[in-house]
Amino acid sequence: MKDEPGLSPDTAEPDTDADGELRPAQPTDPSQSAMPPTADNLVMPSIPEKTPKARPLRLGRLLLRLVVLAIGCSIMLSVVYRLVPPPVTPLMLLRLVDGNGLHKDWVSYDEISPNLPRAVIAAEDSGFCQHNGFDWTAMENAWQRNQHSPRMRGGSTISNQTAKNVFLWPDRTYIRKAIEFYFTALIEFFWGKKRILEIYLNVVEWGPGIYGAEAAAQVHFHKPAKALTRREAALLAAVLPNPRRWSPSKPTAYIRSRASTIQARMGDIPDPTTHPCKP
Repeated sequence: MKDEPGLSPDTAEPDTDADGELRPAQPTDPSQSAMPPTADNLVMPSIPEKTPKARPLRLGRLLLRLVVLAIGCSIMLSVVYRLVPPPVTPLMLLRLVDGNGLHKDWVSYDEISPNLPRAVIAAEDSGFCQHNGFDWTAMENAWQRNQHSPRMRGGSTISNQTAKNVFLWPDRTYIRKAIEFYFTALIEFFWGKKRILEIYLNVVEWGPGIYGAEAAAQVHFHKPAKALTRREAALLAAVLPNPRRWSPSKPTAYIRSRASTIQARMGDIPDPTTHPCKP
């Protein structure tokens, strides 16, 4: 039998079923039964998109941790300074950078003439022993004055000034004042009145690069703080509002007059020899 023209003898007949229908071609190799993954048919797992609230939440947690850390460090530092003298203050460092030098000598409360704490209380904070760190009446009066004056004035107590001198930077913003209030509450709780006054008298500025009662007594009057007279103590207290402008050893007429007023008020302050608030 002749082959049909155009057909090769090797050509396989199509695979049909019993009814003559063509069957679909079957793969000869089982390994080829599934298509290999390609860039077109590869299905990547879906990655959930970050919600808009995720970043603010992370930022909020970070800020909360920073606040907790700051509070913890401030409490720890307050407890430490109850037992040991502050080695240096932010103001001292700033003045040192400005080239004013650093002259300070720590002495205990008992090594300071009682005339000085009496003069400082009379000049700066006559209600020191009565308040809990805040003179609300003085602050209210200062607030009223500040509404009508470009120069901000405060109703600071000795406790406020100690908190500012030991922990904070010199500034007159309300933010700094709010932080000062926080530290004032801390030192009133942890230190008590005698320790507050002792630290204040040892860190307060009494001239360019001069800090504390001992350094001030030596520089201005060439004697130890233990030997300060009433007049010398009054002169030192008189310059506290601006110790870089005024000098207790070279007083102006205004400072001499102010010192006389302070000296007269010192008689109203109880004897602070052993404790400023427990005569």
